[in-house]
Amino acid sequence: MVEESSLEGHYVLVGLGNPGHRYERTRHNIGFLVANAVAQRAEVTYKEEKRFHALVAKGRFEGKTLHILLPQTYMNESGRSVGAYLSFYRLKPKDLIVISDDVELPFGELRLRAKGGSGGHNGLKSIEAHLGSQEYLRLKMGVGKALAAATLAEYVLDLFKPEEAAVLDEFIGRAAEVVKSLLCESSAVVMNRVNVKNMSPNIRLGAKHE
Repeated sequence: MVEESSLEGHYVLVGLGNPGHRYERTRHNIGFLVANAVAQRAEVTYKEEKRFHALVAKGRFEGKTLHILLPQTYMNESGRSVGAYLSFYRLKPKDLIVISDDVELPFGELRLRAKGGSGGHNGLKSIEAHLGSQEYLRLKMGVGKALAAATLAEYVLDLFKPEEAAVLDEFIGRAAEVVKSLLCESSAVVMNRVNVKNMSPNIRLGAKHE
């Protein structure tokens, strides 16, 4: 179980992705999309913070101080941004909530973990390398496996399929609600609720979504 924040009531939400318009709605940028959804709910706006190589938004949300960080280093160097931010504010890995895409999970499935390896995800690898720790919360967003004809890089840097794009905002919204819950409840309670449910949306074209 991840402990409470070392600076009481402070949490750092990191959305992983790549900067630039061309990557905005790609699979690899779903972390950015979720962070943006949380920023909207918290009614905070981003400022460019060059010393952290990031866009940063900060404010009160659900009675806590929430820092939202979008590294602008490109995915493979995300840890440089996260490490600089935590060091400046004297925060610890246990204060993090990191949002990333996961090709091993079906599209629409959420998985919350308190610690563990990177699973081959370069953004998580970079964070672990810079922090020297794997003990931080990560919310994994299922984007499905690559098609046989595509390399992994091509797949994650591509847009979602039309039937996925149709329910993407709903998926992002569910993830944003998980982040909100993590500010109000223990991580163990939220983890159990997220991981035991089949939270995959029905992505059939024309299907109704509850």
